[in-house]
Amino acid sequence: MSKAKKTAVTPTREENFPEWYQQVIKAADMAENSPVRGCMVIKPWGYGIWEAIHRDLDRRIKETGHENCYFPLFIPLSFLEKEAAHVEGFAKEMAVVTHHRLVAEDGKLVPSGKLEEPLVVRPTSETIIGDAFSRWIQSYRDLPMLVNQWANVVRWEMRPRIFLRTAEFLWQEGHTAHANAEEAMEETLRMLEVYRTMSEEVLAMPVIVGEKPAHERFPGADKTYSIEAMMQDGKALQAGTSHFLGQHFSKAQNIRFQTAQGGEEFCYTTSWGVSTRLIGGVIMSHADDNGLRVPPRIAPKQIVFVPITRAEGDEQLINDYLAPLVKELQAQRYAGEPISVHVDRRPLAPPDKRWEWIKKGAPIICEVGPRDVAGGNLAMIRRDAEELKGKIISREEFVAGAVATLEGIQNTLFEQASAALKARTIRAETLDEFVAIFADDDTASRKFVRAKWSGDAATLAKLDELKVTIRNIPFDQDGAMGKCILSGQPADQEVIFAKSY
Repeated sequence: MSKAKKTAVTPTREENFPEWYQQVIKAADMAENSPVRGCMVIKPWGYGIWEAIHRDLDRRIKETGHENCYFPLFIPLSFLEKEAAHVEGFAKEMAVVTHHRLVAEDGKLVPSGKLEEPLVVRPTSETIIGDAFSRWIQSYRDLPMLVNQWANVVRWEMRPRIFLRTAEFLWQEGHTAHANAEEAMEETLRMLEVYRTMSEEVLAMPVIVGEKPAHERFPGADKTYSIEAMMQDGKALQAGTSHFLGQHFSKAQNIRFQTAQGGEEFCYTTSWGVSTRLIGGVIMSHADDNGLRVPPRIAPKQIVFVPITRAEGDEQLINDYLAPLVKELQAQRYAGEPISVHVDRRPLAPPDKRWEWIKKGAPIICEVGPRDVAGGNLAMIRRDAEELKGKIISREEFVAGAVATLEGIQNTLFEQASAALKARTIRAETLDEFVAIFADDDTASRKFVRAKWSGDAATLAKLDELKVTIRNIPFDQDGAMGKCILSGQPADQEVIFAKSY
């Protein structure tokens, strides 16, 4: 009987994927549950990944003409009541503030000072930003109005899971107003493409781009578009959305402008956002049974040196060797920024430090001992490699190839995730075949199914039975007429069916 391979994370992905996910977060020291149920504390390594995502996406948002601003955390209840579909969509997730102070009674603090109007803790900002737009926009000369906000939001979550579903999470939300529907739709699709390129180029996470069916639209939107990623367990993760809101919110919030001809029109608005859920996507796309694997473009520390010291004088010897090496590396730029280099000088055993960085997923981990100094070498571990043993490489070769090595790791992670998405996205022609695919809920057997769908809401009951959802209607349609996989009725559009997070 063969001996089971020892891994740094238990259980493995195959044994228990949900628990494996939690253990990767713990092993990589990324985040932990908060004393407040459903909330999380994001630790430095996890927050460093978010900061890298923030930097890249913020640059892309500004390059498309948007400006950052900030709006209040609290939203008057009356603002939400103005858009019926919107308030209905979020009603069960809202946290509400009803009092403005605490008083001591019988040794306990109790709420006092009831507010005249309850305040909702921001679940999203369409209504309060719409109120601002109604004041800021007077004429066609004020359009388009293009703003973005980096903030936290609260949506009361009954089944929390760190990064994926928490009562409070971090995100960006863009909001724009336009003179006509065509311009607003162009904006909606432009930002969807920004999300696609960011996800694939930066997170190394391939996505399927398309429109959400009517029953999956954002509350109050005319159209919703999404990027959908496949996780290693075959489930889908909605990684970002962009919404064409039409004139629903502008009419509810009285956002109108004087046209060049002197008339008056309501604006067309959009909104779009991604959140810290992307970190969960990175974990479930790239981590292995030894921990996290961070794409270099979002790694807080891209190259980590672990000194190997055994005798007195080794520490100074290695420090003298590494000092100019670190400077040479930091002088190089990768993905537009200086390479991030860290020397781990903590008084811990070198093997413990090496495995800590493996579990954290630092892209390149280098061990340097007295023999390496004498030979002008180092031992390099690439975190994308299956064998996590140091490869001896000369100092000069390592420095010369550092940028190429980082890009190679980035590309490897994307290629691996892309190959999995392609291999596990299949077509189904009959309902029996469709049911058989989703009846098998084994992690290794889960699939995305691409098939025709008529759009008939009556067919959704079958999906509820199977716990399957329609992720989106991909843009790359073949246009051919076929039969709806659920009803057998004529259908010309293909959709992606999957189990999801």
